[in-house]
Amino acid sequence: MKTALILRHVHFEDLGSFAEPLQVAGYSVRYSNVGDPGFCSGDPLAPDLLVVLGGPVGVYDDKAYPFLAAERAFIAARLAARLPTLGICLGAQLIAAALGARVFPTGIKEIGFSRLTLTDAGRSGPLRHLDGVAVLHWHGDTYSLPCGAANLASSALVEQQGFAIGENVLGLQFHPEAETDQRFERWLVGHAAELAAAKIEPQALRNEARQHGEALKDAARMMLRDWLAAVGAS
Repeated sequence: MKTALILRHVHFEDLGSFAEPLQVAGYSVRYSNVGDPGFCSGDPLAPDLLVVLGGPVGVYDDKAYPFLAAERAFIAARLAARLPTLGICLGAQLIAAALGARVFPTGIKEIGFSRLTLTDAGRSGPLRHLDGVAVLHWHGDTYSLPCGAANLASSALVEQQGFAIGENVLGLQFHPEAETDQRFERWLVGHAAELAAAKIEPQALRNEARQHGEALKDAARMMLRDWLAAVGAS
């Protein structure tokens, strides 16, 4: 059975709707959580797939969160070997940083559901399933496009919303994996302070989740299915 190692930074930001297509593709999934003794230990080349999930810290916050340096090094070793690696939100930023790109605050909070504008590269790959679909955004940082990467999408507020390097590396600034049923409440509670600071009403996000959630789940699963097939994983 193929193996997928999942680097998780906060418990409620898990694989979400991505769990099913990974199972269908024949993966045995193992989470490695921040704070666990074995986080980012072991051989980074051993898993067939590495997935780096989101979280509320900045890639540049090494002094406050020293684990970030070790995590970047773990990711960098894998990227050097060109092994299948997927990053979501913070995970995409960590991949970008591991490739030498700059990660920095946007000066705004992009939180809520809105559509992407796909580039030609985005429309010709797995992200085509998200064309016209409102996705969940939840971030205040962005990245410069890594050298050799193809920009896949933008939004009305942020130019860089996804990148790919060949078929094996995919970084997504947005959250296609987020569950939008009752489990979405975990996001609202977990990020309550951030929402209050940004003056965003939780009920508005609940309403958007109900409106867009099913379409996003279906499209995101098809996107992941196609990406896994392209890396020879299904």
